[in-house]
Amino acid sequence: MELALSGLTLLYVNVRRFDYAEFVNGAMKVFIKSVVVIVSCAVLPFLKLAAFRKINRCPAISNKLLLIPANQLAKKIRRKEITSEEIVRAYIERCREVNPVLNAIVENRFEAAIKEAREVDQFVKSGIKSEELLAQDTPLLGIPITVKESIAVKGMSHAAGRKSKEPIIAAKDADSVQRVKKAGGIIILVSNTPEMCMCWETYNNVTGTTVNPYDTRRTPGGSSGGEAALLGSAASLLSISSDIGGSARLPAMFCGVFGHKPTPGWVSTDGHMPDSTDPMWPSFLTVAPMVRYSEDLLFYLKVMMQSDISLSRLDEEVYINNIKFYYFEEIPSFLTHKIDSEIITGIHKFIQHLESSQGIKAQKAVIPHLKYAFETSSTMLLNLDGVDTIFDDETKVDLEWKRVLGEIFKYSTCRSSHSVSSILYGLLKKITDSFPKNHFNWLNEKNESLKKQFQEILGDNGVIICPTFIDGSHYPYEIYPRVCDVTYMMIFNAIGLPVTQCPMGLNKNGLPIGFQVVGNVGQDRLTIAVAREVERAFGGWQPPPSVEKEV
Repeated sequence: MELALSGLTLLYVNVRRFDYAEFVNGAMKVFIKSVVVIVSCAVLPFLKLAAFRKINRCPAISNKLLLIPANQLAKKIRRKEITSEEIVRAYIERCREVNPVLNAIVENRFEAAIKEAREVDQFVKSGIKSEELLAQDTPLLGIPITVKESIAVKGMSHAAGRKSKEPIIAAKDADSVQRVKKAGGIIILVSNTPEMCMCWETYNNVTGTTVNPYDTRRTPGGSSGGEAALLGSAASLLSISSDIGGSARLPAMFCGVFGHKPTPGWVSTDGHMPDSTDPMWPSFLTVAPMVRYSEDLLFYLKVMMQSDISLSRLDEEVYINNIKFYYFEEIPSFLTHKIDSEIITGIHKFIQHLESSQGIKAQKAVIPHLKYAFETSSTMLLNLDGVDTIFDDETKVDLEWKRVLGEIFKYSTCRSSHSVSSILYGLLKKITDSFPKNHFNWLNEKNESLKKQFQEILGDNGVIICPTFIDGSHYPYEIYPRVCDVTYMMIFNAIGLPVTQCPMGLNKNGLPIGFQVVGNVGQDRLTIAVAREVERAFGGWQPPPSVEKEV
């Protein structure tokens, strides 16, 4: 009798301990993993055929102006040591050289940019303003800027990779573009993006596929792939991009440059396509600076920012040896692939550098809820309502199954004008919307708990070093079997922390690799300062392989 009672008691306790939400979440992860494995087995052998294609090379960099940071070029313009027209023409010539190889430019305004550069030179020559006043009022005076097509530049294409009967032209500048222009920057072009920015590779049915300057068989990443390809090939110096799930950081890593996801709210998202009516949208989407040289990040971000309060924080001096460093090497989830050993080695090299040069001992970050990173971040992002999609119509009604299934049918019969990634977004959105409310609440609690764990570790003077992605650039469409690996970036959109992607040289295949530096809310200055140290110690951007120009 006592044995029977003990057994019943044990059974009761175990039933009470059974966590239904954990069980459902585990079952979902097994299902997702199964789908990914099936897709991988089905398509990867065909995708790898891209390895047999010929690699095209960009022409060698012949103009030394292309190798000077923007901050230094701006000083030379103000001091009349060089003209804006010389710089703008140099970048226009470089764009014309590399674009036939990369296919990164959607629309240019080269002639208008040259005219604006001449006006800048005349103004500087007039002496109306002193060098100091020019630096204060127009820190970007005469510097060429490139812009992701999803960010509005008045009078230029703003289709974000969509096919349409009539050209989609921006009626006014996005807030970030207005600020860059006010600071004296000269917009020279808008660059390619996947349709509606809904892919981590850059291809659409309008401009086509953009390729990686380090290996043209591979992707530059997405959705800011056009910008990254131009930066990596020295055809751009400063970029206005955006990031909602690593959209600036992944391309920055794949093309060997710096990409910064600011603290949410610091840079206005006004003028971005897609947009959303969801009040949480600006917490996830950030308009982001991408640059080739780390010294340009801080002063460029200041130009783009909409908050004077936040601006004052960026001016606080940072000493590397006062920063607390933490790191982690992987997200403990069977959904993500193993991180390439060369990326782990890169993280360890930087940690060893800190110890030998600064006496800093980095600690391994213990973040228990990091195991939920994929499901929380993906669900939070897909739960955003009112996002512009290919399924929108004049009625603006909620997304319906019949429209999603109809587009899937059209795509399967080769009658759709849209990219597969945009269609998949609709399918995943509908699936997410069907989740029970209590399960979403459970995931939201895990997300908030994860955010709290990060913030407690970081405090007001800590950073975390971690992988940006599992490996260097891959072949086109290979992102689909690797889609869970974007968790390394997407989680920081979901919990709203600033992150800087830093290049750490080239891997054995000659492809750029790097890692992320994560800071607490409002501590962008710390992650940018660390980026400066990474570049100082390990060299930063490296030019891609090239061919000599024919005379």
